[in-house]
Order: sequence, then structure tokens, then C-alpha cells
Amino acid sequence: MKLILLGAPGAGKGTQAEILSKMLGIPTISTGNILRAAIKDGTPVGLEAKHYMDAGKLVPDEVIIEIIHERVAEEDCKDGYILDGVPRTIAQAESLEKAGIVFDHVVSLEISDEVIMDRMGGRRVCEHCGASYHVVAVPPKAEGVCDTCGCKLVRRKDDEPETVRARLEVYHKKTEPLKAYYAERGLLRPVENQPTVAENSEAILRVLGR
Repeated sequence: MKLILLGAPGAGKGTQAEILSKMLGIPTISTGNILRAAIKDGTPVGLEAKHYMDAGKLVPDEVIIEIIHERVAEEDCKDGYILDGVPRTIAQAESLEKAGIVFDHVVSLEISDEVIMDRMGGRRVCEHCGASYHVVAVPPKAEGVCDTCGCKLVRRKDDEPETVRARLEVYHKKTEPLKAYYAERGLLRPVENQPTVAENSEAILRVLGR
């Protein structure tokens, strides 16, 4: 089964990709991870990506698509994969299609901006060990203090309200149109946000016919 998970920042794509990967026995392909691996391994396309990054430029879509193409050709992807982080635009979706990278289902995690704002606003991380918490969902034993190392918990800049609003604006403008793109191809599987992570996983498996 070849999947894409779509959704706003903070919708839970990473969490669900990890759970589905174990349940379905297929790897999650994170574009950030495979980009770093290609650079570390010194592959031709990895070196090309490094050239752009060293110059402080964005890696072009065609380079990203080539790295994905190499990754999905590996043995562990023969039964399928979950693509995380791409496509983020219609242009990237078209490039994937042209490269012969196809999907069985595109799961769209449907969640309101208000819920996203509340969810991300409650995130806290330990400034020392990086452990993650949430003031409501996963609170520390003592307020503002890491359970693991006892250091101070802080809110990341990415989770500041103005940053979250800006990220949501980019999502609605550039990424959300992908829902119509994949709906036209009969691949879109919307999943309404559920009260818990486990219930979201169950809802995704239902739309996948599992």
C-alpha cells in the first residue's frame, strides 16, 4: 500500500505515519531524512542537493523527486510506503506523477485551525534533553519541569501563535489545493479529527479498508 498523509501542520501526520508504518509493515519515507542520508552517503543527487543547501538555497523540486525515486526503488519499499513531507504543492504532485511515483490512497487529516492553535500552543519541550510534553494531553508531573532531567520546559518558536498562524496560511494557500487534485484522481480519503490518537488511527484504517 502506497500512501500520502495530508494535513495542516500539527494535524498529527508524523504520529500517524509512525503508527501506520508498524501496523501495515511499510516504511515511512521522510523527505528530510532521505535528503540527509543521500548527502551523508555522497550519492550524485545527494551531492547536488548539498550544493544548493551550502549556498543557502532551497533544494529544487526535481532534486527532491529524484531522491524520492531512488528511495522508493529500495527493497524495503516493495510492499509499499508512506510518504511524509512531499508533496506540498500541486507542482510537486505533478512531478511525482511524471516520475512514475504513484499512490493507492491519499489520507487527508481534517482538523480545524482552532484545534491546531490549541494543540500547538500547548506543546512544551525540555530545553536540555528535548523531551516533548503537552500542557493538556501529556503534562509533566511538575508544571514547567521535565520529568526526565528536571530542567525547564519551554515553548518552541515554531509553536508560538504568530508562527502557527503563518504556517497555517501557507498550508491553506499551497498544500490544501492538493485535496482537490487527488479527489479528481479518486485517491482522496478524508478522515475527520477524532478525540484520541488511537481513534484517529482506527479511522484511517477504516478508510483504507483495513
